[in-house]
Amino acid sequence: MVLTIPSCLVFLLSKQPMRTEGERLVEFLSFHGTSKPRSSPPSYPQRVSPETIKNLDCRRLTAFPTSLNSDSEPELSLEDNMASSAASSSSCSESEAEIEENNRKMALFEPTQSETQKQKQATVADFSRTSSEHSMADTDNSPGGGKHTPPKDFVCQITSHIFDDPVTLETGQTYERRAIQEWLQRGNSTCPITRKKLNCTQLPKSNYVLKRLIATWKEQNPAGSVYIPPETQQKKTEPSLESKKVTSSTSPDSVIIQTTIDGTISELRLAITNLCTSEILNESEMAVLQIKRFWQEAAVEFDMQSMLSKPPAINGFVEILLNSANPLVLKATIFLLSELGSRDKGVIHTLTRVDSDVERIVALFKKGLLEAVVLIYLLRPSTMNLLEMDMVESLLTVIKKKEDDMLKMCLKPKTTAVLLLGQIFASSEDSINSSIANAIISTKAIENMIDSLQAEQTERIAAVGILLKCMLEDGKCRNTVAEKAELAPVLDSFLSASDGERFEIVQFLYEIVKLNRRTFNEQILHIIKDGGAFSTTHIFLNYLQVTLPDQSPVVAGLLLQLDLLAEPRKMSIYREEAIESLISSLRNSEFPAAQIAAAKTIVSLQGRFTVSGKSLTRSFLLKQAGLGKPYNNLMRMEQPGKLSGEVEENLEEERAAEEWERRMAFALVSYDFGLLFEALAEGLRSRCTELRSACFVSATWLVHMLGILPDTGIRSAARVCFLKLLIEIFTSSEDIENKVLSLLALNSFIKDPEGLHDLTSSMKDIKKDLRELRKSSSLAFEILKVLSAGHDSSTAELWTHNELVQVDCSENGEVLSIAFYNDKIFSGHSDGTIKVWTGKGSILHLIQEIREHTKAVTSLAVLQPGEKLYSGSLDRTERVWSVGNESLTCVQVHDMKDQVNNLVVANGISCFIPQGAGVKRLHLLRRQWQLKNSILCLSQVHSWNGGSKLLNPNKHVKCLSLAHGKLYCGCHDSSIQEIDLTTGTLATIQHGSRKLLGKANPIHAIQVQNGLVYSASSPLDGAAVKIWNASNYDLVGSLPSILEVRCMAISSDLIYMGCKAGSVEIWDRKKQQSRVEILQTGTNDKVLCMALNANEDVLVIGTSTGQIQAWGLS
Repeated sequence: MVLTIPSCLVFLLSKQPMRTEGERLVEFLSFHGTSKPRSSPPSYPQRVSPETIKNLDCRRLTAFPTSLNSDSEPELSLEDNMASSAASSSSCSESEAEIEENNRKMALFEPTQSETQKQKQATVADFSRTSSEHSMADTDNSPGGGKHTPPKDFVCQITSHIFDDPVTLETGQTYERRAIQEWLQRGNSTCPITRKKLNCTQLPKSNYVLKRLIATWKEQNPAGSVYIPPETQQKKTEPSLESKKVTSSTSPDSVIIQTTIDGTISELRLAITNLCTSEILNESEMAVLQIKRFWQEAAVEFDMQSMLSKPPAINGFVEILLNSANPLVLKATIFLLSELGSRDKGVIHTLTRVDSDVERIVALFKKGLLEAVVLIYLLRPSTMNLLEMDMVESLLTVIKKKEDDMLKMCLKPKTTAVLLLGQIFASSEDSINSSIANAIISTKAIENMIDSLQAEQTERIAAVGILLKCMLEDGKCRNTVAEKAELAPVLDSFLSASDGERFEIVQFLYEIVKLNRRTFNEQILHIIKDGGAFSTTHIFLNYLQVTLPDQSPVVAGLLLQLDLLAEPRKMSIYREEAIESLISSLRNSEFPAAQIAAAKTIVSLQGRFTVSGKSLTRSFLLKQAGLGKPYNNLMRMEQPGKLSGEVEENLEEERAAEEWERRMAFALVSYDFGLLFEALAEGLRSRCTELRSACFVSATWLVHMLGILPDTGIRSAARVCFLKLLIEIFTSSEDIENKVLSLLALNSFIKDPEGLHDLTSSMKDIKKDLRELRKSSSLAFEILKVLSAGHDSSTAELWTHNELVQVDCSENGEVLSIAFYNDKIFSGHSDGTIKVWTGKGSILHLIQEIREHTKAVTSLAVLQPGEKLYSGSLDRTERVWSVGNESLTCVQVHDMKDQVNNLVVANGISCFIPQGAGVKRLHLLRRQWQLKNSILCLSQVHSWNGGSKLLNPNKHVKCLSLAHGKLYCGCHDSSIQEIDLTTGTLATIQHGSRKLLGKANPIHAIQVQNGLVYSASSPLDGAAVKIWNASNYDLVGSLPSILEVRCMAISSDLIYMGCKAGSVEIWDRKKQQSRVEILQTGTNDKVLCMALNANEDVLVIGTSTGQIQAWGLS
């Protein structure tokens, strides 16, 4: 059996004469002061910055191989070790070779455990009594009391000057090295003050701790350089106490054990001596590794702990950190300092005394010594210091590191890293937290953080806070948290957590159920409800009753969701308390934050969220009202691409979402016969914009749901609370989305005769706004028809066109073509002129006039993505114009080798009607030039390839329309063909007819929109315009106009027809038998061309007499 080291150490030291060098090396910095100190000294040893120390010898860095194995954590006493340093340097002690030989011999014998334990107990008691009797010097007592008078311990008792190179003898007295060396060279062998016999006359290593303190004092007091006291005060040291002898066994085994102890203790004594006194770096490094081995192998902690916690040892460890480059040595040093610091706060105070020491530890950590995070945590740095250290990246590295790859220490490195990160999150600004959260997510450390939810309480709570901040910063990570987090340990932590930690846990759970999948949301809610050791709903109910006002809405929202997992039509105490808390918070004007939180909580209870956890309530309601663009944009931005196999799953999710929405809405509106409506109405009158907006969305949602839920009489209560407020918002708001939302809520009231009657007084204003809104929302159009009682005569009230401007361009001949591009209008004339106009207000301003075509400009076509305008002319050319700049510039001219009567352009294809039969098709060839090695190289082409293909050669085509890769041709014989430009196949939509009375009936205009083909001609069969299904070519409608239509423009709601007689007929696109209005041009000439702007609220026409007219839709 091998004897443990500390027992041997204590046994041997108890038999040695007391040498007080280790105890008195820095007397005024000793931890164990007497029970009656002479003044009020610091309770911990102090260190100063190594940058201020002068005359330090530079150590040479020497690396050596040593194994580092960690099993156990014993401790030694530094006092006995320091006592051995002088003896080992002067007396004839055993050499290292003898010690190793002795150890090999002694290892053959195994003492009994009982003998060793008796020795250990006796010597530990004796050591404790002895070490407690040493006194601490008074470092703060200035002998002179002046402002620049140095402390008396900074002054040498021989020279009366401040120390330059202090050395501490084994008697505990400190002298100037030069002075005590002269004293010894004169033949003296005693301490000058105590007169005690010195066992060793070789001077020890400099007292670096005292030297640094003096350097710091000099920096702060430059005037006090030398001090000579009025009288020399000699310190009287107390006589060393004789060590009590421990009775040892006289058996042969005891003699062998004693021999083994002597060898082991000699080795340990030499290691500690080298650490504290050696000027050779290699010896100090070896000493650290040996001490670490003794610490891990020993079974007694107190003795080694007290020895290594002394200032000389701590000073030695710090010197190693400052000078060593050996990673094994540095890791061992960090390990020992962490072990000591976790047991003795004095060690931490010593390390934090000097900023440069802490900076060195942090620097080592950031360079890859990851175990240093434990020591940094034990140093208890402030949040400000943590931010200055800039350790987030290194902390995340520790968190991601496998535990098996790290040294086993008093605390787990990952635990301390999580706690430090949590401390930074808890006290930093939002911008800092945002950057840290993004770093956690980008480095994929989120999963490692999730694992910490199963750790001990402190780490678990810190991980909850960190994950919460990550979800608030980038909500997309909540799906990962929800899928991989074990929530049962988090729930179990709730009861033992502090108030602030409890709310953080609730907020974490509240955020984790904001998932874009309703079914998964309810799974998580079930886990929260049933996963803890106690009733979660009961615990949250108790917490709700004592929580802070601004926190109660979140608690109430989570509690209500948990309760709704049960049958919603059965009221419960949890549901009642949750809804009552939300209502109370909404009405608590003393806490605006609580009001806003309550309103936002109600909005989120609707249950639809994006991938990032944002509420979809507002966007979803807008979609329900026919304004789907905000919803689609939000989903396109945040939702991932949906696969075809997800269709069935999406239907299931939508059904689950609808069911949850009905249950939640019913619970909220049913409480106390709509008491929530009154609180929301008060919020709608608030001056706080954020509160008013949240209450508006909540009210809109609940009132909209009243039209879906069975009427239990609550609708009338909602009408009393909201009707006037909603009408006011609808008629006065300038935000179109707010108008649409209020209209959605009003629609629930219009369905009731009583509600419709209440709208009578405001009917005029409502109709006016409905007319303006009908193009943006299909719901507005439907409500307008309801309010107009469905009469045809009222259809004209839905649209009103006012003439804006009329311009005479007769000097340029007929206006043959019109085109829009943003706020510009282009007109093509029969004399080859192209004019550019800008329409502002009621005036058309001519900004440019170009005449580069030599004959009539028959057609204009705008290609939006390329910002190009294409013009076709009877001069057999096609020109390409750049419209992106302020002026129109011709960039290309193409010889078409035939007259261009009608031109359409789309997706790199150009088609035009030539002079004869058929249609010519050309391909766009794109060219682009690049400069390579000073040579201009052709990389891409931007021109027609020069060749053309004749399509539909058997027909004389009158008009064209190009849509979705298909060309539609309206012919002179009244036939209509569809040509697939990809395959070249031709299909007939309408067959041609023979001439009637010698007159042809050509198709003058053709348009394709929303899967329908609109063709316009003479009304020989009673319908000037016919409507065909583009898929199956069935005739689906017609407009019974009696006028000959020459051109056509189609908007979302209306069909504009330019007639031969000089008028413009406007028809309802959806209600095809209803003519809305007739616009008169003031002439009897033909309307040859027309165009609508992108917003479909401005119509511009061109006539055969050269007139350009514009109407505005109001």
